[in-house]
Amino acid sequence: MMIVGLTGGIGSGKSTVATMFMELGIPVYDSDMEAKKLMATSTKVKAAIMDLLGKEAYSDDGLNRSYIADKVFKEPELLEKLNGIVHPAVRKHFLEWANRQKSPYVIQETALIFENDAQDKYDCTILVTAPVETRIKRVMDRDKVEKQAVVDRINNQLKDEQKLDLTNFSIENLELDKTQKKVKELHLKLLALASKF
Repeated sequence: MMIVGLTGGIGSGKSTVATMFMELGIPVYDSDMEAKKLMATSTKVKAAIMDLLGKEAYSDDGLNRSYIADKVFKEPELLEKLNGIVHPAVRKHFLEWANRQKSPYVIQETALIFENDAQDKYDCTILVTAPVETRIKRVMDRDKVEKQAVVDRINNQLKDEQKLDLTNFSIENLELDKTQKKVKELHLKLLALASKF
């Protein structure tokens, strides 16, 4: 089975593209959602996070996101250590999930493939792009945040131009009908590639 990585900067619309692939019958693994689930339910992951950040990392309601965000913001090296706990757990969970699927290929939707130099973990990658101003507007509308907060998040990610040099395929996500057409065309290419696995 072929493993495809789907990524894109914040506000690019990678979840929209992922949904289009799901509508074509392709299983999609949402890494962000699954990471949150694992952080909430895996006793091994929870124990490691509490060892790293303290028992305050969890409250009676579950993961104490504001506490974790504050700790990581004040001590950026903690983010790398936290990712060192969560990313391997997500990877293991993803591979177990992928092995249960019966499709020619599966997609792992994840925010940071190229930033983490993880493209070698995939048989091929898809980058979803959109102009920066479009991305800023989308995130401001979606998350109800100020423009500068979005710009800061975008600036923490690699630029699309850098990612385009690293990816196998790209989809510009501006107009839904055109994006849908590109997804269908790419799906046929991926089916042809998957037949070689």
